[in-house]
Amino acid sequence: MRTDLVDRVRRRLADDGADVSAATVAAAVRAECGVAGHEDVLTALRQLRHELVGLGPLAALVGDGDVTDVLVTAPDQVWTDGAGGLRRSDVTFPDEASVRRLAQRLAHAAGRRLDDAQPFVDGWLPAAATTARVRLHAVLPPLAPAGTCLSLRVLRPAAHDLAGLTDLGTVDADGAALLRAIVTARLALLVSGGTGAGKSTLLGALLGAAAPTERIVCVEDAGELEPNHPQFVRLVARPPNVEGVGEVPMRELVRQALRMRPDRVVVGEVRGAEVCEPNVKMTRILHPYGRTLAAGRGALLPLELCPRRLAGEGRASGG
Repeated sequence: MRTDLVDRVRRRLADDGADVSAATVAAAVRAECGVAGHEDVLTALRQLRHELVGLGPLAALVGDGDVTDVLVTAPDQVWTDGAGGLRRSDVTFPDEASVRRLAQRLAHAAGRRLDDAQPFVDGWLPAAATTARVRLHAVLPPLAPAGTCLSLRVLRPAAHDLAGLTDLGTVDADGAALLRAIVTARLALLVSGGTGAGKSTLLGALLGAAAPTERIVCVEDAGELEPNHPQFVRLVARPPNVEGVGEVPMRELVRQALRMRPDRVVVGEVRGAEVCEPNVKMTRILHPYGRTLAAGRGALLPLELCPRRLAGEGRASGG
C-alpha cells in the first residue's frame, strides 16, 4: 500500500477528531480510495489497522502465551523473550518513523506523552483482546541514538503457587517448606534478583500462601504483582505530569499503606533511595514486610547499611 494513502488516511482521521477504531479507519480508507474495489479496500484496511489500531504488528507477539517481553530495537529487529529465551521474530517495520508512530500512539493510549520534549515514557496500556496486562516503555532519539526503542512487558495472571513452582523445579520440596514456614511465621523477607529472574512470580506465590483472612497492602512503582489472594490491595506510585507536578512517590504510599489496617505490607520492585528509607521505617512497626529488589550482590550494600542508619537515628532521638 502506498505511503501517501497511509498519510492521507491519518490526516483525515485527525481532522475528523473521531476515536480511531476499525470502523472509522474503514470509512477513511473508502473515502480516500475512491472507487477502489472491495478487495483493495480490505487489503488497505488490514494494513492500516497495523498502523493505526491496537498493538499494530506487535499484536500477535503479545498474544503468544509464551512471550513475556516484546522488544523493538530497530525497524528490522523485533525480539521476544519468554520460556525459550531471547529470540528474534519475523516482524518488521517499514522504517524508523513507523516505530516512532507506534510508540507515540501507544503512549497516548496509556495516557502519557511521548515527543521531543518528553522523549521517554512508562505506562500501562488499556485492556486489549488478551488476558494479559501490558506495560509500555519507550525512548526516542536522541536519547536512543540508533532509533526509537520500544519495550512491552506482558504480564499474565499468576499461574503458579508454591506447589506449582515445586512441580516446575523452580524450588525443591525443602525450599518450598522453608518458604511456607516464613509466610506462616509472618517474617519480613526480601526477594532479590536480576531482570526476568522471576522475583514477582515468587513473591506472588508467597503472598498466595498467606491466610485468606489477612489483608495485604502492596505498594508498587508499576503494579506488576498479581497474587491469587482475596484480600490483596494495590497502591501504585504516580510520576509527575508534563509540568513536573503531581508526583506521588513510593515512600509516600508506604505511609498511606500503614494507615489501611494491613496485616502484611509489600513493597514491589525498588530501584532508588526508597531501598533504604522504608526499611528503616519498617523495623519500627509490627507488620510483616515483603519486597522485591532488582539487584545483584553489590546493590544489597545499602540494605546492609540500614541498621547503622537506624542506630544513628536512635542516638539522635535519644531512643
